[in-house]
Amino acid sequence: MGREVRAKIEQLREKMAERGMDAYLIPTSDFHGSEYVSGYFKCRKYMTGFTGSAGTAVITMEDAGLWTDGRYFVQAAAELSGSGVELYRSGQEGVPTTLEFLKKHMPEQGVLGFDGRVVDTAEGERIAKALSGKKVRISEGEDLVGSIWDDRPALPMNPVWILEEKYAGKPAEEKIADLRGEMKKRQATVHLLTSLDDIAWLLNIRGDDIVHTPVVLSYLIVTKQELFLFIHEKTLNEEVRAYLHGLGVRIMPYEAVYQIASAFRYERVLLEKSKINYRLFRCLDASVKVIEAMNPTAAAKAVKNPVEQENMRRVHVQDGLVLTRFLRWVKEHAGEKGLDEWTAGEYLDKLRLEQKNCLDMSFTTISAWGPNAAMCHYTASETEKSSVPKKGLYLVDSGGQYYEGTTDVTRTIAVGPITQEEKRCCTLVACSMLRLLDAKFMYGCRGINLDYIARELLWKNGLDFNHGTGHGVGYLGCVHERPNSIRWRLLTSPAENAVLEEGMVTSDEPGLYLEGKFGIRTENLMLCVKDVKNEFGQFMKFENLTWVPIDLDTIDVSLMEGRDRELLNAYHKGVFKKLSPYMTEEEKVWLAEATRAI
Repeated sequence: MGREVRAKIEQLREKMAERGMDAYLIPTSDFHGSEYVSGYFKCRKYMTGFTGSAGTAVITMEDAGLWTDGRYFVQAAAELSGSGVELYRSGQEGVPTTLEFLKKHMPEQGVLGFDGRVVDTAEGERIAKALSGKKVRISEGEDLVGSIWDDRPALPMNPVWILEEKYAGKPAEEKIADLRGEMKKRQATVHLLTSLDDIAWLLNIRGDDIVHTPVVLSYLIVTKQELFLFIHEKTLNEEVRAYLHGLGVRIMPYEAVYQIASAFRYERVLLEKSKINYRLFRCLDASVKVIEAMNPTAAAKAVKNPVEQENMRRVHVQDGLVLTRFLRWVKEHAGEKGLDEWTAGEYLDKLRLEQKNCLDMSFTTISAWGPNAAMCHYTASETEKSSVPKKGLYLVDSGGQYYEGTTDVTRTIAVGPITQEEKRCCTLVACSMLRLLDAKFMYGCRGINLDYIARELLWKNGLDFNHGTGHGVGYLGCVHERPNSIRWRLLTSPAENAVLEEGMVTSDEPGLYLEGKFGIRTENLMLCVKDVKNEFGQFMKFENLTWVPIDLDTIDVSLMEGRDRELLNAYHKGVFKKLSPYMTEEEKVWLAEATRAI
């Protein structure tokens, strides 16, 4: 692999030299700023060999670097070994950012290249500003990686389908009217919307153009009277065409968005710079007045309506049954020939897809034993995997895309004897998750106000985890959804640090990762709901959505405070109440033991 990567980098450098480029930037994105991308857009993976879902590569004539976050430090170090690509651990002391690296390495009046369709406008402007002191020219018109990628996968063009109102909970006509109301408040005449989950939610359509995310490659332009949907027309059958026509949608060719946007004159265009690609933004005429704000659909989508909430409550019971049966199966079969991380993960995916209302996984299942789980987004493969012996810890992070919503849950179980250190750490993580789930807080709090609840026990023991505590979760959409999140680092953007509103679904997933030893994470989803209102104001709390036992074989009761035991016992009482009605008598006996009071 290392030799192949070196050869590709040399090919790219030849193309750069032909165009007079001094550096080329390769992010992880598509034309729509999606977190996960289809094979067509995996240019950074193709060039570096790093398979994680987040990262940016920079290639100069002398150097090659890959920047990624704490989730992938261990994985990236292994995958980049021998490639000549240097790993830059983002956020670590003394590690330059991509911009700092470029400022240092770009020559005066040099040329930086990138494909402007896969760099968002906010980032493109940051790059241009940072390099302006050296009078660096930005060349954003070419996809150089595509010019050397001979066997590149095709651009996805999968069928579009309509999400019925019994699942969506609100007709698209009302959502569109609400959006136009938000445009009017901002005195916008045009709204340029390019984020795929926003478009799918607004129009109540879904597709399959990104793995594990049921969205459709498309752009949408909304005016006071018209809607223009830019899409590959072959993806639309007559039923969907008629449905969209009924909404007042005009169908346009996918690539025509650049031509149409460039024709705007003296319009007031509402857009979000971090969610519109740099090339599209640069198409806008100088006469256009840009109104920069978070896409109104992002906030509206995050607040699940009553139908969505009830659907998610139901589907989490169903999903909990699947995962609970799977975890029992792993504990009983650990150590047997043929059971490894890959076969276990494949079996869990199969169990989910046997549910008639499950369309797909919500992300690639993380199935990791022992030291592999220390890479918190580790992915086993058919060729690169570990067995699951009858000892140590096994972590599985998984979820499904159901008509009734999106699930995401993590459990860490003992598949045999574990050390006292492993048991201690599992206990701390489980208690941390349950404490946050039990939080009561004033309306107006953001995730940053609550993060300490999930880290207190770990921090008091000199421990921590290098990822956010919680992220928003979509409804048959993105498993990582903004604008709600729970993390301790200050994010000033309201797009990533929103007030926790009634109806928002957020994950609760503290963890602990000791490189070379083990990894632990316990994750539930929770729904933000109102609590009491009194003279002090409106209080809020979380309603638990996830019903899967926490493995008592990983718990050291002697380390738990009385309150923590009460929380675990109450949670397990709820698990038994929710799951047992759908179990056989033999399964009920097993579940009663797995959820026994401690």
